[in-house]
Amino acid sequence: MSSNKKYWKSVEELENSSIVEALRNNEFVEEIPTDEFLGNADALASSGTSRRDFLKYVGFSTAAVTLAACEGPVHKSIPYVLQPEQIIPGVADYYATTVFDGFDFANLLVKTREGRPIKIENNTIAGAKFSANARIHASILGLYDSTRLKEPKVDGKDSTWSAVDLKIKSSLADAKAKGAQVVLLTNTLASPSTEKLISEFIAKNPNAKHVIYDAVSSSEALDAFEAAYGERALVDYDFSKSSLIVSVGADFLGDWQGGGYDAGYAQRRIPQQGKMSRHFQFESNMTLSGAAADKRVPMTTADQKQALVQIYNIVVGASVPVSLDGKFKAEVVKAAQQLKAAGSSGVLVSGIEDKNAQLLVLAINQALASEAFTTAGTRQIRKGSNAVVSQLIKDLNAGSVHTLIMSGVNPVYTLADSAAFVSGLKKAKMSVAFSLKEDETASIVTVAAPAPHYLESWGDVEITKGTYSLTQPTIRPIFNTKQFQDVLLSLNGAAVTFYDYLKANSAVFTAGSSWNKVLHDGVYVVGSTPLTGGSIDAAAAANAVSKSKAAGEYELVLYTKTGLGDGQHANNPWLQEFPDPITRVSWDNYLTISNADAKKFDFSNPIVANGGLNGNYATITVDGVKLENVPVIVQPGQAVGTLGLALGYGRKASLKEEMQVGLNAYALYKGFNGVQSVSIAKAAGEHEFACVQGQKTLMGRGDIIKETTLDVFNKENAEHWNEKPMVSLDHQEVEATTVDLWESFDRTTGHHFNLSIDLNACTGCGACVIACHAENNVPVVGKAEVRRSRDMHWLRIDRYYSSESTFEGDNERKEGIAGLSSSLSTFNEMENPGENPQVAFQPVMCQHCNHAPCETVCPVAATSHGRQGQNHMAYNRCVGTRYCANNCPYKVRRFNWFLYNKNSEFDYHMNDDLGRMVLNPDVNVRSRGVMEKCSFCIQSTQAVILEAKRQGREVAKDEFNNACACSAACSSGAMVFGDVNDKESAVAKLAESERAYHLLEHVGTKPNVFYHVKVRNT
Repeated sequence: MSSNKKYWKSVEELENSSIVEALRNNEFVEEIPTDEFLGNADALASSGTSRRDFLKYVGFSTAAVTLAACEGPVHKSIPYVLQPEQIIPGVADYYATTVFDGFDFANLLVKTREGRPIKIENNTIAGAKFSANARIHASILGLYDSTRLKEPKVDGKDSTWSAVDLKIKSSLADAKAKGAQVVLLTNTLASPSTEKLISEFIAKNPNAKHVIYDAVSSSEALDAFEAAYGERALVDYDFSKSSLIVSVGADFLGDWQGGGYDAGYAQRRIPQQGKMSRHFQFESNMTLSGAAADKRVPMTTADQKQALVQIYNIVVGASVPVSLDGKFKAEVVKAAQQLKAAGSSGVLVSGIEDKNAQLLVLAINQALASEAFTTAGTRQIRKGSNAVVSQLIKDLNAGSVHTLIMSGVNPVYTLADSAAFVSGLKKAKMSVAFSLKEDETASIVTVAAPAPHYLESWGDVEITKGTYSLTQPTIRPIFNTKQFQDVLLSLNGAAVTFYDYLKANSAVFTAGSSWNKVLHDGVYVVGSTPLTGGSIDAAAAANAVSKSKAAGEYELVLYTKTGLGDGQHANNPWLQEFPDPITRVSWDNYLTISNADAKKFDFSNPIVANGGLNGNYATITVDGVKLENVPVIVQPGQAVGTLGLALGYGRKASLKEEMQVGLNAYALYKGFNGVQSVSIAKAAGEHEFACVQGQKTLMGRGDIIKETTLDVFNKENAEHWNEKPMVSLDHQEVEATTVDLWESFDRTTGHHFNLSIDLNACTGCGACVIACHAENNVPVVGKAEVRRSRDMHWLRIDRYYSSESTFEGDNERKEGIAGLSSSLSTFNEMENPGENPQVAFQPVMCQHCNHAPCETVCPVAATSHGRQGQNHMAYNRCVGTRYCANNCPYKVRRFNWFLYNKNSEFDYHMNDDLGRMVLNPDVNVRSRGVMEKCSFCIQSTQAVILEAKRQGREVAKDEFNNACACSAACSSGAMVFGDVNDKESAVAKLAESERAYHLLEHVGTKPNVFYHVKVRNT
């Protein structure tokens, strides 16, 4: 019989409390505060809507309310009151824009969901030639940075824009009345409309002047080009037109001249018809360019200058005296002779910070008539002058600057003589800083003016002469910010917005097109003619350079890391956790030193019991400025007598505590010179690095990185240089791929996804790593967890060094092994890289094996295979046994040791409401205790299929390539994703290449990722 018992949840319910009754009858105890979200209802109904009204209309806002209910807290969102016509829930929109922040630049597409920007992608329209690097891909996270400056501040207190406007106008009037100097200090703007606006400001204020300041200076190269051609600009080299490249101290695959050269470079690095370009690199630090070079020679900057003169002598037939060390002479002469023989298909580039050295570079390329060197379409992304900035500091300290208005600069942090700037700043009657954050400079000025993120801004950019790009907002300003340009218009007395001003001014650059067309495309190319002139007194320049001497026993080479660049993104956890491509260290900057020099000071990098990398500390001194407790990395390939140290670290102001890492190397950037004479001493203590190089390793490099020389590639059959692994079957040697434990399925119908990775084209830039982070909601775990081998990157870029001077030498040494004892000792010795090793990069992600070893050991079938070639993960089924990770030969699975979302122990973007706005709603945010890994961006591949189905058509050829975040982000073309069942697709044709091979092919996993043998032109 049924029971008539009655149960109560609480004593209060038993007593029939009125509160309990109210809770029972009302789903929401408190009224939903829609006014906070939506403002005045009448005004809302009458106003128009746009995709930028996200914060007003959509519910997932930082002001979302936690409502009390009888069963506990419930998170509620507020629905659209008026749904914008442009927004279809669940469907992504893309908007073209262009970014230039004074250091990085790119032509972009911004992916938005429900009006919320969530991902940066490359604009591939004709004319959009600059792709996003790792920093630009990560910059979207800066939009949702909760430490941004939210309100204008006057004298450190919250204020209003009207008060700020009044205060600045009053100061300008006072300066004009007194005839005192007004200075606009900005980064390089590369914006025709902003530069015109500044000219109008100066016309209204004749006592004003504009000073351009680049934190990382290119002044010497600018001075040289200006002297030769009459324009302050940089050459935009086209490496796709060069069969021979000689670089003297220029990391052109890194940040040299702003970067962006990898696409052109990679075009000629893939062997075609038996040909590929040859690359010589002479440098101090091991760089991305040095890692890619066919021949790399480590040398000090003083030796590089002598090498440059030697190259000049051979190319033009001069006889300027050269004092080049004998151990370098043969390689320098060889490079110079080949450069001369290459003629117009050769090119020379140099990063030496010396005007005369840069004049020699121009003269050598002129003599070659280099096709890669052109004075048309020059880069407009650096304009700063060291002399002018130095004079400004003198003027400030002399008290002659009345009002200083800054935008896009942080000189208190980036100037070497920061103290002199601060003391001068205090003498100015009025100082204003337009800044995203209350940084080192904005925290001490009279007025701190919050600037919008570039994704909230209007603007135009001329990255190269003859190319006009527009910047458009993709969301309304999140905080009470105002553009520098709008304030300038107000100061000029113009009653228009910058949008109106920009639209009117753009007509000058978009003749033949329309505003809407250029805004839609993001870029408009009008072209430019080569500059005339080019008169250079090369002989005088060569004589001056030849007299250069070494600064001291040791020289310090300052550089910018692939992750943090000039330091603008120091509060970005994606970039802080991004492993440096060369050292594989994250969350740090450090002193790099050669092994020979390290032995003199007893520096070492031991791997301790938990697998973490440790190192010693050093104290370094430059011109009386001492930097203490600098962690040391012993760097293979570092030139003897040189030390390397990255700029961009050591920031404190307006940063979360977790991001306050490293040391400020700008303090040593004396005279804007990246090479300094330095003294070094060992300090007490041991530093703990977060280095991933020793983690998730794949042993047996010969089977992982396959490489050969161009000569062997051309002369021998593929069986010789792309040997197929063999196994024994019935005592007969057969190809490993012909033997299988499992029965295969027919995968020739429908889509079947493959990813091609060309080791010749991969430069190790890491853009794919950050793009994967953004697309797939990969969490940041912090330095301590990375050190424990718990990083969560779905995609890693393995870096390999040769033990001998070449990988071929490694193979010869292995072949010479005789017996077990010899094997053990030889392989142990080969773990140590050579003094100047060759380097290879290899992106590794889930290989999506058709016969996946992870699937056979999962006790709950959480991981399984789909017909389209993707290995799936059902997170809800996963119980965290980690058997799959143990059985994966590629070490690509990641285990969630903790809940990284909404956890104060991991105070990164996923721990606050604003930061979580960057999350992709199409991808689960994984919980603690589950395994995760690359999915071939299944959410995107399915979106492509569904869109084609909706339109009643087949998926277009190569339409899938942009579906995978890594391949879409790869500007060098190293990664190509697609459907191998479409025989016309690029990936299907690449799969048939003789260079194609699979990682650990002998294991029999039949991966859907394949690589291409690396070919070196040595």
